[in-house]
Amino acid sequence: MKPIVVLGIFVADTAYRAERMPKMGETILGRSFVLGPGGKGSNQSVAAAMAGGTTHFITRLGKDDFAQIARSTWARAAVHPEVTEDGESYTGAAFIFLEDATGNNAIIVSPGAAARITTADLDAKADLIRSAAVFVTQLEQPIPAARRGLEIARAAGVTTILNPAPAAPLDDAMLALCDYITPNESEAETLTGLPVTTVVQAEAAADALMARGVGAVVITLGGNGALYRDRTRSVHVPVISAGPVVETTGAGDAFNGGFAVALSEGRDVVEAVRFGCATAGISVTRPGTAPSMPARAEIDALLAR
Repeated sequence: MKPIVVLGIFVADTAYRAERMPKMGETILGRSFVLGPGGKGSNQSVAAAMAGGTTHFITRLGKDDFAQIARSTWARAAVHPEVTEDGESYTGAAFIFLEDATGNNAIIVSPGAAARITTADLDAKADLIRSAAVFVTQLEQPIPAARRGLEIARAAGVTTILNPAPAAPLDDAMLALCDYITPNESEAETLTGLPVTTVVQAEAAADALMARGVGAVVITLGGNGALYRDRTRSVHVPVISAGPVVETTGAGDAFNGGFAVALSEGRDVVEAVRFGCATAGISVTRPGTAPSMPARAEIDALLAR
């Protein structure tokens, strides 16, 4: 089976759980602290590998202790690292605030070496990208690098997925390189200027993105599942629950990793959305991001229920 190639960043997640976010100038006591692996691209590559895909991850790391966290995380999940070591910078890190009562989160990301990913890095991995079934990227690394990866993949007939997170202005030429775009509600609103709080509003935002050149749209809707919409059909896939929600931080990354695996296996796209929802549904029952990603057997068992 052809591989999945993911471009993105790794960051060391420093996760603080507290009753509330402190005000400016205020210090409060937290309930817990966890240091672990993160970064949307890294999380998505772990999710895809855990879900059964042969997964390669293109990124940059510093030469420091956080880089060792990255490499051990990928080794456990059987992700193939495609890493440029950058001794002039540092491995990225993220501050994550977790609201104790709900598990909702607020995040600050400092990408470090991954902010120095260039188009040349993608050209160096062009043969790998051309060999893939699916190419996935996000917007945490520089946008020109994401665009170049999408260009290489599109020219080779590789299925392209853009997870537009964090949301940023994108021109129509870049959107036209995307077979699938997978924003959440707030990202869809940022990209289109349209409110996205209901399925009907999500359909309107999807239409606006397709009018700008996107092939098809998957808008993830949190506890309301996901909307898939292309030019011939619109399907709302309800959330697939695996138990009580503990933490939502890695849910979007779990979805994208699972979605990519199902597409790489040749599944119908709506079935692929369900597979992604099941992957996310399991991940939110566990703390952490990469450590919360489920194994393939768990996803299959949930879908069979």
